[in-house]
Amino acid sequence: MSKIIWVLAFLSVFEGGAQAQAQVAARRLVRATGDATLSTKPDQARINVGVVTQAATAQEASTQNAAQVETVLARLRQVLGAAGEMKTIGYSLTPNYKYPQGGGTPTLIGFTASNTVEVTTNDLSLIGKVIDTAIQAGATNVQGLRFTVKDAESLRSVALAMAARQARAHADGIAAGLGVRLGAVITAQEGAVYNIQPLDTRATAGAATPTPIETGLVEIQATVTVDVEIVS
Repeated sequence: MSKIIWVLAFLSVFEGGAQAQAQVAARRLVRATGDATLSTKPDQARINVGVVTQAATAQEASTQNAAQVETVLARLRQVLGAAGEMKTIGYSLTPNYKYPQGGGTPTLIGFTASNTVEVTTNDLSLIGKVIDTAIQAGATNVQGLRFTVKDAESLRSVALAMAARQARAHADGIAAGLGVRLGAVITAQEGAVYNIQPLDTRATAGAATPTPIETGLVEIQATVTVDVEIVS
């Protein structure tokens, strides 16, 4: 929403260690907001691949999980080659208890080990194959697929520049309607959001056909609000 606002600036003058009487100055301003959205094709994808194992002891759960994760990683390395990388983003080893129906002391019945790896690839044509390979190699969950652009900061700067120009144009339109003349921009405030189109992969273990993936578009949204001084 655009409107004319009044801003009171208080100036305190200090002389000889004593505070002089405050002087009050007033400025008339026009405030306007501009928005811009850039849409582009993604050039990078990230997906989380997890392995969960259960066993009677912590050592067994951990050992089984490590072996299963290594199998998944080895298969994914073959698929990704030089076009991707992998890193562990989560690991946990937790006890499992059985709770009596009527209350009482729970019984330790085993342990659960969980390891989650983030897979990044610059070849978007590999995403479906990454999902299928991970599941076939022993991954128990595949989630968090998101598409990004490697040079998002440059697109963000372009979107901010577009939003700033629109904000100033809006301010000039308001001034023309009110019959006043504007001077310099006094303040400018940015707000930018990096949005990704939602995607449903529906990856399932043992799928007979390759998992279909539609990349869609990545959106960069920017908002800029300016305060422009009214000079006459």
